[in-house]
Order: sequence, then structure tokens, then C-alpha cells
Amino acid sequence: MSNPIRQLPTVLVNRIAAGEVVERPASAVKELVENAIDAGAGHIEIGLREGGQSLIVVTDDGIGMDPDGLVLAVDRHCTSKLPDDDLMAIATLGFRGEALPSIGAVARLTLTSRARGAAEAWSLTVDGGDKGRPMPAAFGQGTRVEVRDLFYATPARLKFMKTPRTERDQAVDVVKRLAMAHPEIAFTVLADDDRAMLRLGAAPLADPVEERLSRLSAVLGRDFADNALAVEALREGIRLTGFAGLPTLNRATSREQYLFVNGRPVRDKLLTGAVRGAYQDFLAGDRHPMVALFVDLPSSEVDVNVHPAKAEVRFRDPALVRGLIVGALKHTLNAAGHRASTTVANATIDALRSGMAPAMPAHTGWNGSYVSSFRAPSYPQGLGEAVVAAYAPAPNLFGGDLPATAPPGAAAEAAPGFEHFPLGAARAQLHDTYIVAQTAQGIVIVDQHAAHERLVYERMKEALAATGVKRQALLLPEVVELDEASADRLGTRAGELAELGLVLEPFGAGAVVVREVPALLGDCDVKGLVRDLAEELAEFGAALSLKERLEAVCGTLACHGSVRAGRRLNPTEMNALLRQMEATPHSGQCNHGRPTYVELKLGDIERLFGRR
Repeated sequence: MSNPIRQLPTVLVNRIAAGEVVERPASAVKELVENAIDAGAGHIEIGLREGGQSLIVVTDDGIGMDPDGLVLAVDRHCTSKLPDDDLMAIATLGFRGEALPSIGAVARLTLTSRARGAAEAWSLTVDGGDKGRPMPAAFGQGTRVEVRDLFYATPARLKFMKTPRTERDQAVDVVKRLAMAHPEIAFTVLADDDRAMLRLGAAPLADPVEERLSRLSAVLGRDFADNALAVEALREGIRLTGFAGLPTLNRATSREQYLFVNGRPVRDKLLTGAVRGAYQDFLAGDRHPMVALFVDLPSSEVDVNVHPAKAEVRFRDPALVRGLIVGALKHTLNAAGHRASTTVANATIDALRSGMAPAMPAHTGWNGSYVSSFRAPSYPQGLGEAVVAAYAPAPNLFGGDLPATAPPGAAAEAAPGFEHFPLGAARAQLHDTYIVAQTAQGIVIVDQHAAHERLVYERMKEALAATGVKRQALLLPEVVELDEASADRLGTRAGELAELGLVLEPFGAGAVVVREVPALLGDCDVKGLVRDLAEELAEFGAALSLKERLEAVCGTLACHGSVRAGRRLNPTEMNALLRQMEATPHSGQCNHGRPTYVELKLGDIERLFGRR
């Protein structure tokens, strides 16, 4: 006999909800900080003990709550953030009304608050789901939330916790993401022994773009601020702003891609895929760019109520959002020209310093004598000879190939004024692979193969855009069986696919027949390609893999058609390569995301040799 259906106790229901909303201390921190932001706080302070497992304290100076508000705040499905009960008009970060009761069901929760303009503060406790009554308390303006012994009421969850340090770092990362979207709010995170893990001052909103970049710089570091490109685009009421790192500023994971929708940090497949698609021309598959992008759109165009932890969203028109991000990022990267990130030069200097001892010893006094422990610096073998060869005068100017008797490091004089070009005047070719150029502010070292590979690739893309994709007819048309919905989607987009060289048409119910494919793909798996396209049309509304495959083939052809390492170039060829790089977008990195040149300022070189 089956068990009768019954309604679960409220405490148990809240604990089940806590399993969805509060996965770890960072989840609780996120919910509490979002509530503080929604309350109009100007400063939010977060305290953590043992990574948040023993204590989380979030204090804000927002509007606060009265005693009745405290009582309702710890009941499920109670919220002040849906005044019209419209789930498609959510204008706040929090909305579910489950965070506080869920936390109170698995921890010891204390709320202390004083409403703006009120004469006194009130406090309320919830211990493992057992709710107390409001009591008078001493507290200033705002709200203080204390969460002690998280998951003590559900000890099975504790075995899934990581080390206190890992949990602390996760919580700090949550606060950083929220702080990026709200530069007008000051944030402080204090860990054990009141050690400040994060301290961010509020930024006045005189210039929102500059203030946002200032906040991003404080969170992500100067490298991002120095190598970030401002992004701004508007399409059909959807606005995209933020900053995108240069392709040469990349990471091994996508962890440092920060994406926001209406001020809400999200980890969304659609947005992540759009970033990958925009950078696919510039990065290898295992590298990821640094970006901080903010999508703002009417609340009716996005559903933020699809995930218990509010980490994912659903757009009414995902193809429009994806197209906006890809187009805006590509336009921004095009405008960057040949620029490469400054981190390339910094990494080069660090590598050089690690291979030699400090060039200048320390002084001991005004007489200029050196410390007795000074050792003569140790330089790499052959450095002196290489420097002499690099600065030796060239025997001929633009006079064809260098003489066969010239040493590999023989330099070339440049035409007057070339030093004032961004990439300078070619002075030498080292190891028949690297071009050394002199600029007005320093030197540039160019990888000739990587640079020319990018130039050839960009020309191929321009040719494809101008003349279209050449097709080859299949000797025997390929019939691909699909489900009926996928076949219909492909048939609807047949015109767009034909522009990319793939000619297909419906072939009965649940099938298409492919008659022509892009010539660049050669002998390809037609059925696999069509099925991939059908899946992408279902998920993104765009045929991504076909474009990516065409561009991958172009990249391979460009690699084989470019100037190879080991080829001797004369001065005219070297300078011509430099001028083409200056005029070609994206020439600062090859097709795999590696830098095509390294620029060392004169000040960097002087510091390297101890002159500064």
C-alpha cells in the first residue's frame, strides 16, 4: 500500500529550499549583499570567520526595516521587491523571498535593523528554523545580518564544504562581482583577525565610464585597466557597455570573464559563447580573454527567475543579444589596430631579468664606493657580441638582399622618419626570424612569421567578404535525416546558409538534402556539419560552427602562406612588413593569440641595465 500524500513541515520545506539557494557560504554572502544593495546602501561591510562557515556578518547603511518588516523578512515568499506582483518587471537583484528563511532554517540567524528616521532599532533571531520575536536593540541606521554556524541544522551538508580558505576566496569573488556593477557603493570584506581582504571606496558618478573603469581596475588590477578597450553599443533597446581586454591579455580559463545583465552577475552559456565567438579569430581554443561586459535591457525582455541562485537568465531574443555582443566586440577589437597588451613587454623584461644578475650594485655612501659583497654581474654568453652586431652600420640601404657574407645580426639603415612610425624603422634581422626595429621611444622586436600570418589571414577574410564563399557541388547530393523541427529551422535559414557556401533544401518531413558545400572545407563530414548547425540554430538562432570552420581553414591557409621563420628579409621587405602591420587590424597578435611583436620602451631598457 502506498504512503498517503501529506504536506511537509515548514521547517523541512525551508531546509529543502536552502539546498537550492544556499549551496555554500558564498551563496549566503551573495544573497545578503544583494539585499543590502537593493536597500540603497552606500557602504556594505562583510565579515567572515573560517571562510563564512562559523560566522558571516553583513552590515549596511540602507533604508532598514521596522519590527513588522523583520517578521515578514524571515517568512518564505515575502518580499518588498515585486510591488505589482509582476514577475516580468523585476528591477532589483533579489526577488524570490527565500534567502533569509532558507538561511535561518540551516543556521543561527540574527537580524538587527533600524528603519530610516526611526527612533530605535529592533532585533530578531531564527535558530534552525525556530523564529523568535522582535526585541529592541542598539544599532544605527541600516541593517546588520549575522549568520552563525552555517549548516549546523543540516550537518550532512558540511562534508561538502571546502577548506576555510577556499570558501573565503569564493565569498570574496562574489563580492567583487557585485562591486564591479555598483561602483557607487563602498565595499569592505574582513576575514579572520579583521584582516581586510577587499576595500573599495565609493566612486562618484560624474563620469560613469571612467568610474566603472576605476572600479574594475581596483578589482582586476592595473594590467586590465591599461589594456582594456571600452565597449558601447545599442540595438533595439538593448545596451551593451563595459570593457574588453586585448587578445594578448588572455588567461587559461574563463574565470576572469565578468558578465552582467541589468546589474546582476551571471554565468550564462549564451553570453560566454558570444565572447568566445567574438575572439575566435585571435585566440587559441585553450585561451580565454578578460572582459567585463554589462547588458542592460527592459525587464520584459529577460527572465531572471529561471535559476534558484539567480546565476542564469533567459532572453526573449537570444540571437539579438548574441549578435550585439559579437558585433560590438569585433568592432572594438578592429578599432584597436595593431595594438598589443603592455603585459607582453612586462613579461619580456621579467624573463630577461631572470636570466641575469642585477646590472647595478647598491651604493654604500656619498663617495660612490660599492658594497664589498658586490659581484660582477653575470650576463648570458654572447650578449656583448650580439649587441655589437645589432648596432653595427648596414653596408647598403634598401639595396636588395643583404650580402651573403653579412652576419645574421647585421643591421640595416632605415629611411629618414621611419623611427616616428608606431612600429619604427627596421634595423636588423636576428636568426632570420625576428625583426628588430627602432622607434622614437624604444625598440620593437617582431616575429616575422606570426606577423605575416595575421596579415595574410586578414586579406583572406576581406576577400571572402568581398567575393563571397566559393562553393563546390557534391557529385551525389547528401540527404541528412533530422527531427522535423530541426529540418524546418534549417529550411527557414537556407538563404543565410547559402551565403556561407552551404546550399540545402527541405527533403520531405524531417530531412534536408545538401547540394553544395563551401569549397574551403574540402572533403568534410557533411552530415556532422548539418547536425551541428541544426543544434546551434536551436540554441542560439545562428549557424556558428560553419563560420568557425571557414575561419579555421582560412587560418590554416594563412599559416602555410605566410613568410616562414628562417627566411632572410632585406631592409625594404622588413620595413614593408612593419608598415602593413600598422595598417592592418589585429596585427598585434597572430591567429592563435600569441603576440606578433614586443615593444620595449627606452625607460624599460634603461631599468634593465640599471641606468634607472
